Amino acid sequence: MKVDYGPFRLVYLMQNIRTKGISAMTQSRVLALVGSLRSGAVSRQLADTASHVAPAGTEVVVFEGLENVPFYNPDIDDADAPIPAVEALRSAAGAADALLLVTPEYNGTIPAVLKNAIDWISRPYGNGAVAGKPVAVISSSPSQNGAQWAHADTRKAVGVAGGRVLEDVSISVGGTGAKFGDKHPRENAEVAGQIAGIVTELVSASRGELLSA
Repeated sequence: MKVDYGPFRLVYLMQNIRTKGISAMTQSRVLALVGSLRSGAVSRQLADTASHVAPAGTEVVVFEGLENVPFYNPDIDDADAPIPAVEALRSAAGAADALLLVTPEYNGTIPAVLKNAIDWISRPYGNGAVAGKPVAVISSSPSQNGAQWAHADTRKAVGVAGGRVLEDVSISVGGTGAKFGDKHPRENAEVAGQIAGIVTELVSASRGELLSA
C-alpha cells in the first residue's frame, strides 16, 4: 500500500522521534538491499536517499556486493565451507535492527538479485538473519504503476522468509523519469520526506514502538 508521508506528517514523526527516544544517543542500523545492479539506478538512488535523510541516531547502510552472491543452493550452504559474499550478506543483515528493500520491477516481478538475497538470509529457516526483523519495501518504475507487482512480491517473499513486514509502511514511486528528471531523488522534497518517514517507522518498530497508528 502506498503511504503519503507529507510535510506535516513528517513533522509529527520527528516529534515522536524526540519524545520516544530515537536520538543520536542510541545508534540504530537499517540495512538497505537494492534490487538493481545497474550503476545509477533509481532504486539505488532511493536507497542512498534513505541514508541521507535518516534521523539522528540512525545509520542506513546500503549493502554492496549482491552481484557476488551465488544463486541459493542448499548444496553450497555449508557452515564448514562458508562463501565470503554470503557471509558478508548474512553478517550485515544480522547486525541490522531493520531492513529496507528497494526494488525495481523486472518482467512484472521482483528482480532475481533481490529474491536471491532474501533466500540466503532466510536460511536456516526460522533462524535466518532476517527472522523477526522489521522490514519495509520501496518500489520504483518509470511507469505509473510504480512497480507494484514487484512491490507485492517482495513483501510476500520476505514475509515468508521470516521478516516482520510492516503494514501500511511502504512507498511505490511511479513515473520516475518525469518526477526526477536528471536530479537525484533526494532533491525531491516529497519523496525524501516519504523515505524519511519509512526509516523512522522501521527504527520505531525495531524498538517495539509504533508511530503510524
